[in-house]
Amino acid sequence: MFDSLSDRLNDTFDRLRGKGKLTEADITSAMRDIRMALLEADVNFKVVKEFVAKTKERCMTAEVMESLSPAQNVVKIVLDELTEMLGSTESKLVFSNRIPNVIMLVGLQGSGKTTAAVKLAYLLKKQGRSPLLAACDVYRPAAADQLATLGGEIGVPVFRGDGAHPIDIAKGAIQEAVDHLRDVVIVDTAGRLQIDEQMMQEAVDIKKAVKPDQVLMVVDAMTGQDIVNVVSTFADRTDFDGVIISKLDGDARGGGALSVRQVTGKPIKFVSMGEKPDSLEPFYPDRMAKRILGMGDVVGIIEKAQEAADAEQLEAAERMLREGFTMNDMLDQMKAVKKMGGMKGILGMLPGGQRALNQMGGNLDEGIFDKNEAIIMSMTKEERLRPSIINGQRRARIAKGAGVTPTEVNSLMKQWGEMNKMMGRMRTMANQAQAGGKKGKKGKKGKKIRMPNIPGLDAMGLGGMGGLGTGGPKSDMELLRQMEAQMRNNK
Repeated sequence: MFDSLSDRLNDTFDRLRGKGKLTEADITSAMRDIRMALLEADVNFKVVKEFVAKTKERCMTAEVMESLSPAQNVVKIVLDELTEMLGSTESKLVFSNRIPNVIMLVGLQGSGKTTAAVKLAYLLKKQGRSPLLAACDVYRPAAADQLATLGGEIGVPVFRGDGAHPIDIAKGAIQEAVDHLRDVVIVDTAGRLQIDEQMMQEAVDIKKAVKPDQVLMVVDAMTGQDIVNVVSTFADRTDFDGVIISKLDGDARGGGALSVRQVTGKPIKFVSMGEKPDSLEPFYPDRMAKRILGMGDVVGIIEKAQEAADAEQLEAAERMLREGFTMNDMLDQMKAVKKMGGMKGILGMLPGGQRALNQMGGNLDEGIFDKNEAIIMSMTKEERLRPSIINGQRRARIAKGAGVTPTEVNSLMKQWGEMNKMMGRMRTMANQAQAGGKKGKKGKKGKKIRMPNIPGLDAMGLGGMGGLGTGGPKSDMELLRQMEAQMRNNK
């Protein structure tokens, strides 16, 4: 969503890096460019004015101007101030000791409130809680049916209370949760196309009646400048606790969403990056700031990879080290990449990845996964386990079965060959390390070495990242810190 803003800011930074030493005129010019980039991205005028003033004041110090790398210091200051504008630190949901906890969602019609309720229920269910959805929107046609359908898809029950008043539905849902041992009730309230007194009063009345533990406002990232007026009104009337920003994967400028925290003082708790139930993510201000500045979100990639990798995949990784890389392994990795958001999703989280995508015009063929999957599925069980037996005749048969050309089969075979060679080198290193351990040269005796790759990245041709593994979190985080420091130095 912030592609244009990211490009504008990075162009400004590139001009600063082209100068050996910065003058006050250079800083002033850069701040003017940053100001225009933020305004054109729909960030609120007052927020931009305060942001630029604070950033310029910090950049004009002798410590920055006379440093060996003043441009890099400016980038660091912009990153710090942008992170502060977005909220500094993650703001988690707060749960009380009462059962059930009640989370109430408010917002305008069309903001994605109902789907946000379902996504939140899915997230809480993954965390081990037992959510119940309450369909309190009695005005929008088929609103309860939509919630019931989406809830059924993720295995979360929905309390409808057809024909009842919204307050009675909310109360009934709480009693239903008590009776059936559900520990969280998510109340989906009614919305309107625009703010009106009836809607606001109903939200206030429901809040008084059920006394929710958290009130979250769902905000459409594509709303634009008017987002400030909307969230300010809801903050005054409902005193919500936090914000869910929906549709952050859209093509709109999205800068209005960056203004929410600064205008209301309320934290952004979640962002929705897609249509699927698992597309709701906790909001990390520092990570979002880095992504806007083109620095990527490598930590986010690690987390997505660890979610995509289950116990069976970890066992498969160790088997690959012992026995080699099969077509079944390649198929599993491609599925893992899809689960992590596809190539565009992952590249967008890599430092400089979003900019590269923009330069390509967004023309990244995600269909290659489906094509390669069709090729692998056209192979026999023996061919998948022993790809080396696939000769010219077999390739022609596989290509015909998958509806592709023999050249495309050859391309996949070449990828497999490279991966198999890499596995061989890793197997050799693992054996040498284990032998060294037995001799007492290094480490503990017989220490296992896990496959150092994020599932799927090598299938995409990104295996060169090396070392981003499914090992312990301490080693991953330490590696990320080193990588990010190196990336900053290379800017």
